[in-house]
Formats: sequence, C-alpha cells, structure tokens
Amino acid sequence: MSIPAELIVRSTRVFTSAPGERRPRELAFAVFAGRIACVGLPDEVIAACRPAPVLNLGDAFVCPGFHDAHLHFFHTAIGSSPYMLMARGESEADLVSKARTFAANLPDDAWVVTQGWRDYLWNPPVPPTKASIDAAFPDRPCAMYSGDGHTLWLNSRALELLGVGPDSVPPTGGSYDRDASGELTGIVREAAAMELLPRVLGWLSPARIQEAYAAQMRIMAEQGITSICDMSLMPNPGCDFIYEDVYEQLADQGRMTLRAHLFPTLLDDQSRLEDMQRRYAEPGAVGGLLRAPGFKQFFDGVSSHHTAYLTEPYANPHFPGDRGRLTVDVERMRALVLAAAERGHAVRIHTIGDAAIHAAINIFTEAQERYGAPTQGRNTLEHLENLLPGDVDRLREAGVLASSQPCHITVDPGGPERDLGPERARIMWPFATYLAHGVDQAFGTDAPITPVTSMNVLYAAVTRQDPSTHAPAGGWLPSERIGMADALRIYTAGSAAAAGREGELGRIAPGHLADFAVLDRDLTATASEEIQQTRVLATYLGGHCVFER
Repeated sequence: MSIPAELIVRSTRVFTSAPGERRPRELAFAVFAGRIACVGLPDEVIAACRPAPVLNLGDAFVCPGFHDAHLHFFHTAIGSSPYMLMARGESEADLVSKARTFAANLPDDAWVVTQGWRDYLWNPPVPPTKASIDAAFPDRPCAMYSGDGHTLWLNSRALELLGVGPDSVPPTGGSYDRDASGELTGIVREAAAMELLPRVLGWLSPARIQEAYAAQMRIMAEQGITSICDMSLMPNPGCDFIYEDVYEQLADQGRMTLRAHLFPTLLDDQSRLEDMQRRYAEPGAVGGLLRAPGFKQFFDGVSSHHTAYLTEPYANPHFPGDRGRLTVDVERMRALVLAAAERGHAVRIHTIGDAAIHAAINIFTEAQERYGAPTQGRNTLEHLENLLPGDVDRLREAGVLASSQPCHITVDPGGPERDLGPERARIMWPFATYLAHGVDQAFGTDAPITPVTSMNVLYAAVTRQDPSTHAPAGGWLPSERIGMADALRIYTAGSAAAAGREGELGRIAPGHLADFAVLDRDLTATASEEIQQTRVLATYLGGHCVFER
C-alpha cells in the first residue's frame, strides 16, 4: 500500500537534527499535508510513495529550518524599514550626523528614531546628552535607542512631547538622568525608557507596520529561518510590542513565510494569552502559523550598564556595593510565575546577572514541585550571561531551558572582564558546559540587538568569535566552543523545545512539520572561516517553497 505523499525530497546530505547525529546522510523524506510522512533511504521512500514528484537536491545540504528562539519582531522589522536608522556611530557626533542625513527622507509626521548606540564603544567613550541632538533637531522629536535596548537618548522636543520635565518622577526600576545642576540630560533608563518607547513610535500607522512585518519575513526566509519566538520587549502593561493582530492579518492574506510563537508580558491578568491560545487552536486558524506558548517576564537589566543583578558587587562599581538591581521584586516575580504555573502556562524570564538567575531557578523549582511542567511551552531563562557554578545543574534539575544568543558573546569586547572581573567571566554563555551537564538549550539573536543572520549565529556558537571582526583569535573562552552538529541541533530542535513544539518542529522526522532549509554546503564539514559564506538556496514552510535563490 502506497504512503500518501505530495512531494518527495532527496539529497545525499540530509541532517535531521536527531539526538546524537554528527553528520548528514543520504536520505529522502515524503511530504503530505504540510508534514513529513516518512524518512528513509531514497529508493525505499520513492518506492513507497509513488507516484509523488521527486525534488532531487543532489549534494545540497538539507536541514530543518532555523528557529530564532528570542527576538523582538516589531523592532527588527521597523529597524529594517525606512522608518528607523540602525547605527551605532563611531562617536556621539558621528551618530547625530548620520541621523540628520537619515531624517531627510522621513515622512513629515515621523519622529527621528535610531537604534544601536553604545557609548562605551565610542571614541571618546562618554554618555551622550540632549545638547547634540537639540542642535541637529531643534523642532523635530528625536529618540536614539541604545544598542542593548535598555536606554533612550532624547532631545528636548521629544521630552516635551512625552511630558518629561524637571519635576517628573520615573517609574520604579527606571531613571531620568540629570547633570550636576539637576537638569535632564535626555538619557532615560530601563523601566522609564520602556514606558516611553511605545509613544516614541506611536506615529507608525498599522499599514506601515504590516508592510514592515511582511518585508522582514521575506528577509528571514532568505536566511533559512522558518520559525521565531517573538518575545515581549518590556514588562510594563501595554508595552510588550507583541502585535498579534498584524500577524493574523498577514496569515489571513497568505503572506506569512514563517511560524510565529508569541510571548506577551506576564501580568496578573492572563486572559490575553489564553484568548490567543483558544483562537489559534481552532482548526484551520491563521493557517496553523501562530501559537502563543507562554509568557515573558523581566528580572534584571544588562551588565554593561550595571543593571544586571549580581550576587557580589561589580568589579568596577559605580558606587559602593553596586550589585545592579532587579526590575521586579523577587516575591512579585514568584507570585506571577506561580499563578501562571497553576494554570499550566510556561514563563520565559530575562535573567542576565548571577543573582537574578539564581532567584529565577528557585522560583521555577517551586513551580515545578507544586504544579509540574507547563502544558504548553517550556519554562526558560533568557540570556543567562553569567552563572553561579552550581546553577548549571540546577537548571537541568528544575527542567529549565537555557535560551542564549551566541552573537551576544562579543558585542562588548573586554566588557565581562571589566564589569565582572576575570573569575566570574569564566562562566558566561557556557554552551559546552550546558551540553556536558544535560541542560537543554535554544539559540536566537535577540534582534534587533544583533542582526537576524543565521550563519552568524552558527559561526559565533562554534568559534566564539565576533561575526564582524572574527576576534579574538581562537575564540573567547574557547573551552565553551561547541561542534556544528550540536549548534545546528540547538538552533532547530532546541529552539522548538523552547516553544514547546519539540514533538512536531525542528527535526526532519515522521510527523514533524515539513519546514526545512537547503544550503550550498555541508555545514558539519565546513571550515569555521567559511561558515559565513554559506548560502541558503531555498526555504520550505510546510512543504511549500517560500524562498528560492
């Protein structure tokens, strides 16, 4: 009896992302109704599935589609659009000059918005102030969003329109910086920046946003990316930038080229997530392309600005006892997570400092003991930049997945040693240690913090070198380098696990969705210096080609 199939795909180099797999093999797989019906030796699959057409890919490398387990789709899409300038600048003056050139082509109603500045990488490395953008834009609002996504630099016109003045009081966990005379500098940090950002971008119409999303999806298809986890950007109510309506419209129009997993902010009211889960579970809803597996929350900030929460003070403290700070009180986070766990919901928590990570594992351990594993999705920690030695095993014991962004490793060369000291810097982004200790992992980009470039993710994971400069030679903390097979598995099957879909996504296996990428070389046999030269030849979603070179 013939196996129903609409398409048979064969290649001499198929990497399935199965556990323990090290190299691709000559295989074929049949596709029926958007899923993989069977996998095996080509002649056997072809014989079992006649008369289905055969797509013979020769020696091309075929693997599951890449899955970006952590990005912020709204800002990634707008950052690739004509409405936002993505630039770091070599200095404050250089970035202001670039912004002035960029603004000349903006619509009249648009704010001047940029993202990417990192003052500690400028020459000279000094914080900017509103004075420079006031001179460039005396009458037009200007907002410069930092490269780490935690700080806004505003001009006077923007401050005026946002209602931030001399007597304004920032929200808890945020600050309005002032100079020695008490005047606002234009720098707004953490929760205060998060509160303002939606209003900074309020001039973007639904039509502009929808076109930016569609264009960004096309860019991702060119990268072999077939799935994403769109993570809440901010903990404040109404500020997470998860635009489910835009996705739904694009899905209804047949314009989506990837699967989107949405993670809104965890609040006391859990109804928004549950409403999405009900809608997306309906037969045929949004083409099966949308899921809402769980929530996102935020426990601390970033090390470079000393807002990541540490067990011991920073090596270069800004003040005596400087350990950073939590954005959410421990008991408040505990109450939120336990309430979600009681209803079966997964939570993914931004944790960068070792104290925040430790506290989050405590909470997840209690949640697991009281309510068991989530019914959908996985409890996950995001970023985990530096850990206490004993917390690696505690991640596994609590069933917590470690979601990392390999390209973060070299964003701030020398920063870990500067901020944490050499001893603590030894346990940062420990991919190899995670593997050795059985900790489940997922990979992403945190876009727009780092670009959505699939080969950069894999390059950084296996070399621990910067995708742009290729420094340092031999890799930063080279003992934590991992092999390409493991990196591929984490970036496909591992990321699927973070979305709670390891049973149907991220592998070339019977019953799994037929999402796969076709590359021009065998990544498992490619020299590290050639990884970034790899080209995606085609990308398939549910067995349908959504990109072909």
